[in-house]
Amino acid sequence: MPAQRPILRIEDAVKRYGRVVALDGLSLDLQAGEWLGLLGPNGAGKTTAMLAVAGLVSLDGGRIELDGRPTQGPVPADIGLVPQEVALYHRLTARENLAAFGRLNGLSGAMLQERLRWALDWTGLESRADERVGRYSGGMKRRLNIACGVLHRPRVVLLDEPTVGVDPQARERIFDMLDELTEEGTALVQSTHELGDIEGFCDRLVVMDHGREVASGTLEDLIRDGVGDHAHLTLELDREPPDGIVPDLEILGRRITGHLDEPARDLPWVLESIGSAGCRVVRLEVRPPGLAEVFVALTGRELRE
Repeated sequence: MPAQRPILRIEDAVKRYGRVVALDGLSLDLQAGEWLGLLGPNGAGKTTAMLAVAGLVSLDGGRIELDGRPTQGPVPADIGLVPQEVALYHRLTARENLAAFGRLNGLSGAMLQERLRWALDWTGLESRADERVGRYSGGMKRRLNIACGVLHRPRVVLLDEPTVGVDPQARERIFDMLDELTEEGTALVQSTHELGDIEGFCDRLVVMDHGREVASGTLEDLIRDGVGDHAHLTLELDREPPDGIVPDLEILGRRITGHLDEPARDLPWVLESIGSAGCRVVRLEVRPPGLAEVFVALTGRELRE
């Protein structure tokens, strides 16, 4: 069976701002219904890449294809853009904002009214649809901001830091909304430097640094290839152990912490050594490495640098 054609393809994209190279040969593919996360620090090129896909930034080299066709000029109808800064009319109601953005994207008449009803239900804003947006909480504004970007049913939605400034409950609500879109076949590209916005949600990750792809794959792929199978160990004991009981691990009072290069091999030995010293484990935590450690291993710097 032939490989499925990507809904979006970026090939060798280059973008310069004077002497600053924002994109340095970036290439990536996106399939229909896929949720792709762009992970990198500020200045990595994530926003520039999305603006180029949306037709708001012209490339100095390379090409972008949407469903096999080169894109150029303003935002294509099949693209939905949700900017990091909330782009709403605060003196208008949610219903009026949605209607305005719907018309900008070519909706009118019965179709516009149908999509308004869908958006208000999808965001959970029906009961406050006729209040001015300026009275909304940050999470409500974020949800409405996303709805304005997807009202016209784009096939690809670009989300630049979509959960900035919202509380954990609002964040979960937003990700539930986005998950519904992917189930309907919409492809998502989400940029972030917040690890919680990526882990557990995105199907595939692209780690970016200095305008380039450093690595890509599932979270499990990146952890395995970036830092291997080691794990972080934390033990709480019922008493202070003798010094040097477990070489290469740090002992601080009744707590022992450190890294296990091969947990399946090393943990039984650690527990046996502790038991031989007459100590009992009251809490044990073995934590696999996360994206923060992967990013440091791949780039040599912290994600927030």
